Amino acid sequence: MPKPTLTVLLSCVLVISCRMAGAQEVSPKSCAYDRARLLALDENQFDQDMSGGWRELSSIPGCALVAADLLHDYREAHHKDSGLLFWHEAQVRADAGQYPEAITLMKRAYKPAEEDKAGWNPYVEATIAFLRRDKAAFEQARLKLAAVQPPVGAGIPPVINGYMEAEFADGSTRKIRWPINIDVVEGLENCFDKPYFEAYRDVCRQSKH
Repeated sequence: MPKPTLTVLLSCVLVISCRMAGAQEVSPKSCAYDRARLLALDENQFDQDMSGGWRELSSIPGCALVAADLLHDYREAHHKDSGLLFWHEAQVRADAGQYPEAITLMKRAYKPAEEDKAGWNPYVEATIAFLRRDKAAFEQARLKLAAVQPPVGAGIPPVINGYMEAEFADGSTRKIRWPINIDVVEGLENCFDKPYFEAYRDVCRQSKH
């Protein structure tokens, strides 16, 4: 079995950089976008451009569900079965309070067990448990994620004092907590009784509530 690469592991990190605006009421004109241009982008441009693609639309207050529909339409137009596209649409819908729809999408974001080297599946499980307000299932998933051991191999930076130092495509270097997304799950735990939109935010990751 091939060893995991840094690129594969960081695909689990990119999703945590995405924050969407809440579903406030705005005029349809405020959420206007160039549909043909966005649907013509390749998946990386559409999904991972932090200031373009669907993220630019989702950053406009009140346009979360418009962005979610765009993600859906992109998948359909390109016949994509991408876990990250399902996950990002799910996050947007969860932000807007559409929990049942988000949970259905999140279930399609799981990785095959043999490909999950960084605890992605426990992260998905914890998020679904949060949306269901199932504290027992959430705690089980959190413990499973916390127990994930760091991989070793060529191109994989070591974990030192709980952090992995990774270089991103733009040349920047950033320290990331291991396991990946554990800080997100801790934030959901700290703000378990709050809406997902609030519990995902950095403030919930910084202290117990």
